[in-house]
Amino acid sequence: MDFWRLFGYAKTSFYHHDSPLSLPTKSTNTDEQRMNLIDLCKQVTPTCRLNPLLFNGHLQTFWTAVKSQDVPIYYKRRIFSAEEPQLAGTFVVDFVVKPYEGTDQSLPPRTTYYKDVEFDEIGSMDTKPMLVTLHGLSGGSHEIYLRHVLKPVVDAGWEACVVNSRGCAKSKITTGVLYNARATWDVRQVVNWLRKTFPNRPLFGIGYSLGANILVNYLGEEGENCILAAAVVCSNPWNLEASSLALQRTWLGSEVYSKTMGTSMKKLFEESDLSGLLLLTLPANEWNSHVDTISQNPRVDIDKVRNVTYLYEFDREIQGPTWGYPTEGAYYRDASCCDSLMAVRIPLFAINAEDDPIAVKEAIPFREFKQSSFGVLCTTSLGGHLSWFESCGGRWFAKPASQFLIQFFDSIDLDKLERKPGKKVENGGGVGVKTPASFNPMRRKLQIDVEP
Repeated sequence: MDFWRLFGYAKTSFYHHDSPLSLPTKSTNTDEQRMNLIDLCKQVTPTCRLNPLLFNGHLQTFWTAVKSQDVPIYYKRRIFSAEEPQLAGTFVVDFVVKPYEGTDQSLPPRTTYYKDVEFDEIGSMDTKPMLVTLHGLSGGSHEIYLRHVLKPVVDAGWEACVVNSRGCAKSKITTGVLYNARATWDVRQVVNWLRKTFPNRPLFGIGYSLGANILVNYLGEEGENCILAAAVVCSNPWNLEASSLALQRTWLGSEVYSKTMGTSMKKLFEESDLSGLLLLTLPANEWNSHVDTISQNPRVDIDKVRNVTYLYEFDREIQGPTWGYPTEGAYYRDASCCDSLMAVRIPLFAINAEDDPIAVKEAIPFREFKQSSFGVLCTTSLGGHLSWFESCGGRWFAKPASQFLIQFFDSIDLDKLERKPGKKVENGGGVGVKTPASFNPMRRKLQIDVEP
C-alpha cells in the first residue's frame, strides 16, 4: 500500500490530447493571451487529501448514507411542459434563489413553487453566468453532493438551476415518456429557454453520475452548435454496459450497489405525487402514483417491475419496453456517452475516482480523452462514487468542479472561444477505396421522430 495513502492522500492523474484546446484569456493588453485547457484544469485542482479512515472506494461510498454537514440551498420550482408532442410530459426545474421563509410539504426541503407573477418577471438582461445542473440516478435538486458545488458557485455571484428528471424530486410523471441515460430532450429545452430568457448570460453545465452521462450525450448531439460555454462531469459511468457487468461480478456490486439502486428506482416507480400529509386528507381512491401513469403503457408489465431486485432488472422491465430496446444490454450500449465524448466541441472537465465501485475504472474512456482536444479527464486513486470525503466533512471534488467553472468565466474570453472540429478519427479504407472510412460518434440505434 502507498505510504501516503495511510494519511488520506490520493494520487491525481490527468488524461488529455497532446495538443489540448487553446483558450483565449481576458487581457487588457492588445496582444492576445492564451492558456491550454489542461493548464486551467491543473490550476484549479488542489491536492486530493481525503479522510484516512475512509481508505477505499467502498468506505467512501458507504459514507454517503451517513448524515453529513448541511449545505443550505433554497429553490423556487417551475413546471415545464415538453414542447415536442413525441416527448409529451412535464418536468420540473428548480432555480436557486436567496433564502426565504415558508415551506411546501409536497416538495423537498427549502423548495417552493414560483408564483405565476414571480415567474413572469424572471427574465433579465444581466450578464451573470448561470449553471445548469443534472443530478444522478433517482436524485434531484435536494441531493447534498450537488449542493456542495452550488454553494461556492452561487457565492461567487452565479445564478443556477437544477433540471430534475421526470418523476424525481417529488415531481409528477404525467405521461409514459420517462427519462433514461440519453434523455437529452428536457435539458435541451431548458438550455434553449434560458438563452431566450437570459440572452446575455453565459451558460455552463454540470452533471453527476447518470446526469453526467446525459450531459455528455447532450454536448455530443449539439456539437459545434452547443449553447453552453463549458461543462463539468463528476463520477460519470461513461460505458453503462461495462459498469453494469462489473457490478454483477462481485457480491458487493450485486447485493449492495445494484440492489440499492434497483430499490431506489422501484420506490420512485411506486411513489405518489402527493406528500404523506396530503395523502391523509384524501380518500384512497383519489391517490395517484407514478405506477398508475406508467401502467398506461401496454408494453410495461407492472408485475414484473414490482418483482425486480437489481438495477439491471429494472432497466430490463422499464427502459426496454418503454423505448423498444430488446434487452437492457442494448439500452446500455446505445445510451452510453463514451463515444459521444468524441463529438463534444466545448471545454469539458471530467472528474472520476479510480476506486469508484459504481462508475468503475474499466468503463472510463481514457483513450478517447487522449483523442479529444476539448476534454480533460482528472482521476484520483481514492474517492468512491460522488464521495471524496475529507476529514472536515467536505467533498474534495466540489473544489476543482466549482473552481473550474468560476475561473473559466473569470479568466477566459468567451467571445473568442473556438469550436472547430478536431481531426476525424479514421479507421482506414478497403482496397480501392479512395476516401478513408470515418467514425460517427453520435450514430444511435434508438430513433425518435421529432417534427422540425
